[in-house]
Amino acid sequence: MTTVVPQSELARRAMDWIVKELSANPDAKTCGLIEEAAIRFDLGPLDVEFLQRFYAGAAKGERLS
Repeated sequence: MTTVVPQSELARRAMDWIVKELSANPDAKTCGLIEEAAIRFDLGPLDVEFLQRFYAGAAKGERLS
């Protein structure tokens, strides 16, 4: 039986996975991890774009309000 997972939950899981990967390997390239997360968690283009903007802002030291 297949379980349907809301797209927002998939994006959250992808973010959790990226954080774990970055903490395990600080030298990992974020863009590569985002690409792998997109495949691993079957993310849509808008979710991928959000992750790219989020991690680009985090690299610049921006805070999300």
